[in-house]
Amino acid sequence: MEMILVSLCLATFLSLLFLKPLLERITPTKRKLPPSPWWSLPVIGNLHQLGPNTHRSLHSLSLRYGPLMLLHLGRVPVLVVSCPEVTHDIVKTHDLKFANRQDLKAIGIYMKGGRDIIFAPSGEDWKNMKSLCMMHLFNNKMVRSFEKLREEEIKVITKKLEEACSSSSSVNLRKLLMTLTNDIMCRIILGRKYNSEEGGIDIKNLVVTLHECFGKFFVGDFIPSLAWIDRISGVDAKMEDINNKLNGFLDSVVQEHADREESSDFVDMLLSIQKDQTKRFGLDRGDIILILKDMFFAGTLTNFSVLEWTMTELMRHPECMKKLQDEINSVSAHNSNVTEKEVEKMDYLQCVIKEGLRLHPAAPLLSRISTEDIKLKGFDIAAGTQVLINASSILRNPAIWGHDAEEFKPERHIGSNSEFIGNDSKFLPFGAGRRVCPGLGFSIVLSKLTLANLVKRFNWRVTVGPGEDDKPDLAEASSGIDVRRKFPLIVFPSLVHA
Repeated sequence: MEMILVSLCLATFLSLLFLKPLLERITPTKRKLPPSPWWSLPVIGNLHQLGPNTHRSLHSLSLRYGPLMLLHLGRVPVLVVSCPEVTHDIVKTHDLKFANRQDLKAIGIYMKGGRDIIFAPSGEDWKNMKSLCMMHLFNNKMVRSFEKLREEEIKVITKKLEEACSSSSSVNLRKLLMTLTNDIMCRIILGRKYNSEEGGIDIKNLVVTLHECFGKFFVGDFIPSLAWIDRISGVDAKMEDINNKLNGFLDSVVQEHADREESSDFVDMLLSIQKDQTKRFGLDRGDIILILKDMFFAGTLTNFSVLEWTMTELMRHPECMKKLQDEINSVSAHNSNVTEKEVEKMDYLQCVIKEGLRLHPAAPLLSRISTEDIKLKGFDIAAGTQVLINASSILRNPAIWGHDAEEFKPERHIGSNSEFIGNDSKFLPFGAGRRVCPGLGFSIVLSKLTLANLVKRFNWRVTVGPGEDDKPDLAEASSGIDVRRKFPLIVFPSLVHA
């Protein structure tokens, strides 16, 4: 009997010894997950806890559950990051593992299986596409080459503002700035202006509507079994319609350029790259159209939004407006418009732009997706988890920016090492890492030049006469993927030297 017991014990021991590795492989170990809100509902998860301004809702939740928080939006696990330390791990240390974006319905409609720079998955094709554009389109030499064009368009809007001053009439500054950025983008990219005033298609409204479609909630992205709701609500059809109109317009422009000899704009450059047989990476017509869409998508609304918000803050803080005006006049003492060469000498202007972007980043939420299992600050993050970096929350964090983090204070950037390119994880107005915005050089140059001329030449009021509440509001719109003012900025300009 004793021998039988010993034999059974030995057999059991040997069985466990050999089976242990197999059991460890097939038995899931308990993972350590980031904290989550306890009130998660069946099917929809935490979707009910998001308000119209998603970045604000996520910030409120992070105050309760911490800077690293796991939500379940329908069937999609979403890691919300609200601190620079983990942001650095994602966009720098593990950038390659977080280089992709989530495969959303809007992105699928926008790309239609093509290759672009903003949304395409990270890989050799995307890398080559971005390198090609950085080398030929977004380099410093190309940015400088359009200096005269930018200055010409600035003169157009200053003339309109002078006319408004002479008649003491109001100006919709949003409309004016949007027209400015659209006209500059059209001339740089397509060779001429395209708007209703010029008798052509109003590409500005197409891009605005496309942005709004990206900000719509596609039910199927989070609850696939309810994707039919998107078809019934018409959100699918609206996105398809706007995207097809934009594709058709750009295709006709590309064809016009292909039929001519001269070369002067981005379309011509892309066509010359397409014809160059020495390139290892080839472009087809669909690639060219997607690159053009990317430039309008990322350039037009981003630029005008930065300018509108910064002008809003300057009008709310007249002491900052006066300080900036003094700097501009000390560098640009003549009576004509400020030039780009003069703008580069203005340090406080740089601080004002930085502070405008800190309080009102063009993209408050930076989206990534994990491509493999990874540990972040001791927490297990599964492959396929969507990551939302709440840049807005980081940029207003009192622990980083001080007790006055909610205040517009350009002086906080004097002597700062933070740059627009995202080398500092607490200041990411244009993203960082592989997904940093490639066109940020164009955006910053245009923002500086426009702001310098608006502040030098004109005084600004939001009412006709003096009043106690003579400040523009800070209400945010809830549509689109960017964060714009809820209401247009209606102003009464007057000449500084009148």
